[in-house]
Amino acid sequence: MSIPPPPGPQQPQGPYQPTPPYPRQASHGQPYQPWTQGYSPYNRPAPVNGLAIASLVFGVLCCLPGVGLVLGPLALRQIRRRGERGTGLAVGGTVLSAIGLVLWGLMLASGGASAFWEGVKEGARDGASISLAKGECFDAPGGRLAGETRDVDVVPCSGRHDGEVFAAFRLRDGDYPGDESVGDTADARCYVLRDDYAMDGWAVPDDVDVYYLTPTEESWSAGKREVTCLFGSVTEGADLTGSLRNDETVLDADQVAYLKAAHLLDAALATAPDSAHVEDDLPGHTAWAGRMSAALDRQARVLRGRTWPAGARGPVRSLAAAADRARAEWTKAARAKDADAFHAHYDAGLGLLDPKAAVPARTALGLAATPPTAERGEGGGSPRTPDAPDAPGVAATEV
Repeated sequence: MSIPPPPGPQQPQGPYQPTPPYPRQASHGQPYQPWTQGYSPYNRPAPVNGLAIASLVFGVLCCLPGVGLVLGPLALRQIRRRGERGTGLAVGGTVLSAIGLVLWGLMLASGGASAFWEGVKEGARDGASISLAKGECFDAPGGRLAGETRDVDVVPCSGRHDGEVFAAFRLRDGDYPGDESVGDTADARCYVLRDDYAMDGWAVPDDVDVYYLTPTEESWSAGKREVTCLFGSVTEGADLTGSLRNDETVLDADQVAYLKAAHLLDAALATAPDSAHVEDDLPGHTAWAGRMSAALDRQARVLRGRTWPAGARGPVRSLAAAADRARAEWTKAARAKDADAFHAHYDAGLGLLDPKAAVPARTALGLAATPPTAERGEGGGSPRTPDAPDAPGVAATEV
């Protein structure tokens, strides 16, 4: 007794019937053709024609409707010949391509295509952020560095230009901090970074000041975070000529060492208290005097600790001695008990910081030897005099 196998997906249930061998030919004398459709784990659906897919894609995009119109009929012929799928895709691509071709014809006839591409280019310009590298010079629209701008033209620094980039830094991510906060941060950081690019402040013309490119709320939402610091003229209509760069890439080792010593004092001068009147903040002013005294002490030690070229040794020693005398007055100002005592020693100490005393040393070292007409520190920074109003700030250029 034989036990029939269990029924399978291709096997009817019921009593086992042996399957006769397949004949070599069907009853009509034609070669036997196996099924191409039906339920079977070994069946594979017919592939989708590639040209039909391409025709639909080009028809949807509308940018190249002629391509879709050619690919659609080709796909239909291949589908009939190969038994592939995709008739609906080919027909849909052909119809959409035909519609797109008609629309393009209407746009060309009416000038709409030209207006469309102008709009695309304008949108691309508006969405792009200004990207300037350190050391690059540029012209701004209308020659204005104040206000809002979306584009600049990079030009050689050797010729006339509106601005020169000396530094850049990135703001922290997060919500837009506001125009005032962004401007304050740019102002503080750029004025510090300028000394790394233009180490000799005496070589910077008096009408040149610091500007900056900052993100707006709109560009912030598009990912703009960079602040670009730059030099520009404060005189309306005036240009810059030549690069203002003077750093380690331009100066020799002795010049760099001298200017770094000068910057010690400039950094202390920049820490003057916000209150202009000594009576309103005597502790703040005496603390500032203490920082000035410490900076003068470090400056004198740096000037004495280096072997200078023969022609500069005498002038540099004289500057170190003047720094010692000024330090004594600033030290007394730091110990003042009232505003009158502070003013007495402050005036004496500031008088000993006469920029003209640095001219012999600068001449011997080959640095700029003409003191700025504006009141500045030895390295070019501006000391703020107590009881004097603050200088106006420079407007930022936003991008």
